[in-house]
Amino acid sequence: MFETFQNWQRELERQPVAFLGRRFDDLLRTARESLAAYLNASPDDLVYVSNASEGINRVARSLPLEPGDEILTTSHEYGAMNFTWEYVCQQTGAKYIQHPIPLPVTDPATVVESLWIAVTPRTRVIFISHITSPTALILPVAEVCRRAREAGIWTVIDGAHVPGQIPLDLTALDADFYSGNCHKWLSAPKSAGFLYVRRELQSLIAPSVISWGWQEQYGFVDRHQWQGTSDIAAYLSVPAAIQFQQEHDWDTVRAECYALASETRSRMAELTGLAPIAPDSPDWFAQMVTVPLPDCDVAEVKTRLYDEFRVEVPLVTWDERPFMRVSFQGYNTANDLAQLLDAVQRILY
Repeated sequence: MFETFQNWQRELERQPVAFLGRRFDDLLRTARESLAAYLNASPDDLVYVSNASEGINRVARSLPLEPGDEILTTSHEYGAMNFTWEYVCQQTGAKYIQHPIPLPVTDPATVVESLWIAVTPRTRVIFISHITSPTALILPVAEVCRRAREAGIWTVIDGAHVPGQIPLDLTALDADFYSGNCHKWLSAPKSAGFLYVRRELQSLIAPSVISWGWQEQYGFVDRHQWQGTSDIAAYLSVPAAIQFQQEHDWDTVRAECYALASETRSRMAELTGLAPIAPDSPDWFAQMVTVPLPDCDVAEVKTRLYDEFRVEVPLVTWDERPFMRVSFQGYNTANDLAQLLDAVQRILY
């Protein structure tokens, strides 16, 4: 994959005028078509962006929000995106409502109902992660999107951890706005993400940079695709990443990673005596899982895990409780899990 990425970079640098001036549109169209087929969407409804954060920013900073409008979200969202919406609210007078979804979660319908309690006549947007960052939970976003559409509420979905980890069908999901990363679980190079926008809403969304695509006769893709002279090698490498996983039976790889994540939950529960935060089911988690820890200094534990045991794993304080999020990709094995468990036991006990 890295070789494919570098080959595209070399092609760009050898003849940048020809690459950007003559080949740019066709190359990106092919790359978009491959990604769109993978996501079951039209290539005219999505564009490449550097990452999901940029995609969410384009949406959040473009929507015509007014004073008193409410953006409803959960207590499980990625911190940087909370900052994005808080910034937008400062500029527009809208309100960012972070509604608590307590742990443990046990039933998707209950999660939806819990969120819906916070919907008011002023709710204009529901912003929710498909897979949460701090708690690694798969949320029932399809039902949220369905109910929001019936209520006339826009849905903005953060899919940073989704492509390559769980199946994603954008047509079936029916969200208004969806942004995801290709550089995490799909194994594409860094700076490869996408933004999907429902066709009738595309005119609302402004690109990060106003450039040559910003002309009245041009459409959504043209407005967002050309952001000045930039390196698009990461975008052009996404089809190779998709092909690689298809050729290497990645469904089996994902299943093996899920099994390791599931074992992590049970082994950590045995070690700490703390119950898991969700049922042991692929409805709730996939290749990464968050487990509760006993009271501890999360910064110190994280530092010791790496410095003493070379275990790189995020620790967070969520709802005033310490948690550890463990991720398994195709290169991880049971030995990695054993090393983690041994390190945690040595540090905490």
